[in-house]
Formats: sequence, C-alpha cells, structure tokens
Amino acid sequence: MIKRRTFLTGTGMAAILAAAGTKPGDVLAADQPRSGGSLTWGVETEPNTLNPHLNGQAKAKLIIRNAYESLLARSPDGDYVPWLAKSYSVSPDGTEYTFILRDDVTFTDGEKFNAAAVALNFTKLKEPTYSGSISAGYVSHVKEAVAAAEYTLVLKLNRVYSPFLDGAAGIEILSPKAFASSQLKAGGPEIAGTGPFILDRYVKGQEIRFVKNPKYNWPPANARHQGPAYLDEVVYRFLPESAVRTGALTSGQVHVIEGISGNDAGLFKDNPDFTYQTAINTGTPYTLFLNITNGPTADVRVRKAVLAAIDVEGVLQAVYRGERKRAWGILTPADTDFYDKSIEASYGFDPKVANQLLDEAGWTARDADGFRTKDGKRLTIEVVQSQVTVRDQRDIVLQAAQAQARQNAGIDLALQYVDAGTYAIRQKDGQYGIIPNSTTTQENAVTIYFHYLPRSKGGSINYSRTEAPEVSAWLDEAASTLDAGKRFDIYARLQRYALIEQALGLPLYVPDDQIAASIQVKGAGFRPFKRLPENAYDIWLQQEA
Repeated sequence: MIKRRTFLTGTGMAAILAAAGTKPGDVLAADQPRSGGSLTWGVETEPNTLNPHLNGQAKAKLIIRNAYESLLARSPDGDYVPWLAKSYSVSPDGTEYTFILRDDVTFTDGEKFNAAAVALNFTKLKEPTYSGSISAGYVSHVKEAVAAAEYTLVLKLNRVYSPFLDGAAGIEILSPKAFASSQLKAGGPEIAGTGPFILDRYVKGQEIRFVKNPKYNWPPANARHQGPAYLDEVVYRFLPESAVRTGALTSGQVHVIEGISGNDAGLFKDNPDFTYQTAINTGTPYTLFLNITNGPTADVRVRKAVLAAIDVEGVLQAVYRGERKRAWGILTPADTDFYDKSIEASYGFDPKVANQLLDEAGWTARDADGFRTKDGKRLTIEVVQSQVTVRDQRDIVLQAAQAQARQNAGIDLALQYVDAGTYAIRQKDGQYGIIPNSTTTQENAVTIYFHYLPRSKGGSINYSRTEAPEVSAWLDEAASTLDAGKRFDIYARLQRYALIEQALGLPLYVPDDQIAASIQVKGAGFRPFKRLPENAYDIWLQQEA
C-alpha cells in the first residue's frame, strides 16, 4: 500500500492561517493590498552565483528565491505544503517518491513545466561536473528520476534515506534550456525559473533588479495571496556594512533591510516609523569546527581546552548586546523535532580546566608574549574563515574569541580571512586548525550528515574531518529509519560524542535573521519553518498619506 500525503488547499489553508492569528508582517484586513511600485531592499550578502543549485549561501536565498521555486513548501511546524507539486506519496519500503505536479505552470523563458523538466533537474544534479553542492547530497540517493506521465514524477532511491524528502522537496527547479546555457555556472537571465519575479539586471557589487512575472499564478498553498506579485519590481542593493544598511533605511534610501547588528536593533524596536522582526534559523549554529587531523587540534585535550577557554556568553554580550542566543548543540533550537536541549550548560567556560588540559598535553612553557609553547613551538591554531561568508559581525566575534583564548589559556588563535578559491583549497587539503561555519537548511537535522559523515561519503562540510566509524554507523542507522523518535536518540548520542567527548566543535550562537522596514512596507516576513527572510511576493507598499 502506498502512503499518500493529502494537502489542505484553498479555503482550508486560509482557515488555518486565520485561526493562527496575525503575526508580524501579516497583511491586516484594514490595510488592503495594492499593486504597483518599486521596493528597494538593502542586503548584507551578494550571491557568489545566481544559479540556485550551486549557491550555498543561506543569506543569498532571499534574492534567488524570487525567481526559483521548489516542489513543496513548508509550514511553521515543518509539514509539507503544495507548491509546484500538488501532492506526493511514498512507497511502503520508503525507496520511491511520487509527485503529482501542477499542469498550469510555465518557466519564465516560455518552456513548459512538467515531469520531464523536473526529472532533468535531478539527473543533472547527480553529475559531479555540474554540482557538488549540498543539494547534490540528497540527489546522490536517487537511482533514477522518471517522468511516469506528463505531470507525474517518480524518484527511485537506491536505499531508504529518511531525510530525503526534506531535501528533495526544496530543490529549486530550473528550465530545461538552462542546462545548455553558457550562463549555467554564474546564473543570469537565461537560467529561468518559475518564480513570481524575473531577473532583469545585475550590476556586480552594486545591485540586482527583478521585475514582476505577469503570468505568475502558482504560489504555495500557504502564501498570503494568489496571482502575480503586488510589486512591479524589487531591487536588492548590496550593502555589506551593517551601519551603512541602517543609515540607508533611516534616511529613506531603501525601504527595508536585513541583517541588523545588536547595536542597531534599538533604532527600530518600538519605533513607530519602522517595523522590526527577528527569527532564529534552522540548521547548524555558528560553530568553531576543530580539525582533528592537523596541528595542535589533533590532540583531543587541546580541543577540549579551546572549548573551556572561551567565555561564549561574555563574547556574545559584548558583540551583540543581548540580541543573539547562545548555542549549545549541533543543531539550533529551531529544529524542534531533533534538538536535544539536555546538552545545554553541560560544558562551557572553565579556565582552570583549560589550563590543566594544556599542561597535560605538554604545552607547559610560555613565550615572551604569554602564549603557551612546546618544543619551542607556539600553540598556534589557524582559524580559516571564507571572506564571502563573513556577516553578522562574525569578524568581531572571532576577534573576541581570539582575545579570550589568549587571556584565559595562552592559546594563539590566528585569524585568516581568505578568498573563495583559497578557502576551497584549504578545506579540501585540511590545512587549517579551525573553520567557523553555520548552515541553514529547510531540512530536519539533515545538516548533521554534511558536517559529520566522512567527506568521501557525503560529508561535504565535515570541517572537523572526523571519520570515526561509530559516527558513520549512527548516521547510517538514523538515515535507514523513518522512526523520528529513534532518529532523535541517535542524533542526541552523536551530539554528546561530538561536543563533550571529542570536542569536534564549539557552538557559539544561534544564527537568526532580522528585518527592519519602513512603516509603509507591508507583508515582509520570514519563510515558514526555515525562517530566512522571504522573497518579495507578498510585499506591497502602502500609499503614503
């Protein structure tokens, strides 16, 4: 018997949304939406590619999501909602997923949206010469993508993989023409999607402009309206400095910004001229991942000393003024199904322990600058951070952690900010001591696999470089069961092993996103469940008095 998922649509979904009450950013009945106008949004991160299959920047999804869509959307509790697919079913053995697609969708280049087009996307993502992104991790489990009928897609897996739907349902679908375009790697107007907006102009380093797709009429079932977007156009200006974004909004140069520093949040909170919203992300906290294969961090005692030497709460308070939440686990609390909060406060800042561990590890001498040494070598741990992912004052956070490690335990955290090419090489070769990273996904706990599986088995961002057989066994066991309770227990076991027993990482804070907007901006908000800023589809501008 096939397990079939039935969706609420139309008035049923509307009733649920109404019963849930109005949330920040919701359109109020008294404020009737109006069409027209241009919105300017100041953003922190410029996409390193406009191809959604190849872009792994969570912050860039705000921009890219205007033009590209996926098979299913998510509700706040993580359930699935119809989008480009009307329904889905899973075979009893969990190895076959069938999607019934909408028959009224077209790509913005005029190509027809059907099962053959979607199957091609999955097939291409399996090609290592094309992808290699996190998206390809889910697709690697697909044995075959079949257009069983014009609007019936069947994905056959090579084995049960319980997180599969979480990932596959969120993959953005490109027009078949895109895969023959010279713009495929970088993205561009020829890489068409099905979204409510169409890429019109991109000026690298400055801005990107989208115009309304007038034919659009297939939003997800939980969108606040149906039909085309309200706005005629939306322009995203690249403003990497927080103070510059804040100044642009307060001076009226832009209508809305994201990425508000802790120091600036007070400018918008309870200010009648603006709205301010915040939401924590799913996925992995911003974490210092310690390399177990290279340099001093190959010694577990040194890794544990790093965890004990840094006063994380003090760092966060100094940098964010109480506007960020301390992280403890391998997942954020937004992953409600699999976050094990028992880890909280079970380890942490203890300079006495840090120094005792370093003494035991033989780092007993000190140089003229106060750093610990052994055999004439300073205890230096190189922290390699990709420059393109520096955001949310993370450079300041790392500087504060660096000062803590030196002051409390004599550890030299050497901060290195590198370009994307150098970062890729260092990551591949393992030539680093620590890589800081966070990963925001729309999938329940699937980010764990990318961080803790061996690199040769799908651990594309396994920065600790662990290949512990017990870790692989736990993850394999969790992936092979559809029992959520059993998966929770396995992930909890992995969490204690990774953080308390082996000190593979030091979680710093739970990433979140902030949106501040002029009071005339209506409908801005966050994506359900994933909680990243949503695209501009439901946004409209109130007529100024």
